[in-house]
Amino acid sequence: MATRKRGTRGFTTPLAAGLGLVTGALAVMAAQHRTLRALRIRLDHLEKQVANSHHHANLATQQHLHWQLLSKAIDSPELAEVLDIFEVPASQQKRRQYLFANALYTNLLFYYRIGNISRDEFFGFIRGLVQNPVVREYWNATQGQRATLAEGSDEAELGRMVDELLRQLEEADGDEWWVVGDPPSD
Repeated sequence: MATRKRGTRGFTTPLAAGLGLVTGALAVMAAQHRTLRALRIRLDHLEKQVANSHHHANLATQQHLHWQLLSKAIDSPELAEVLDIFEVPASQQKRRQYLFANALYTNLLFYYRIGNISRDEFFGFIRGLVQNPVVREYWNATQGQRATLAEGSDEAELGRMVDELLRQLEEADGDEWWVVGDPPSD
């Protein structure tokens, strides 16, 4: 009997050591898996930030070019004629005003697209901007252009929001324009 006990003891020690090694290896692998997963999530987040930064830089470049072109057209009646795509004939002065109204609207649209203002803030700024009769004329004169915008785009949705706001402002009683319309929820 003494021989049997020694054989069992001799086998138990290496088995326990082997199980300890396997358990330790599994624990290390699990920790490495968690670390790799956390790194992968962080890398995905960083890649999205870089893509977003590139998108914002591209928008800023486009906005700058847009302003340069509009500035040239505002300063030159001959160049402004190229941009005379309004639905009603416009005098030279009116065309310049429309181009400036376009610049103001495009600036707000850009601020919204890059996240500098919320949809509610955009609504508030537009509600104030459309109090100007020239801006309202511009908006009506460019209705056909907005009809060509891609369905579901930011610009198309915001355009419909402005159209609805103008309709509500025309129907409103009183001079309290700053309370007319329901701001959209983001």
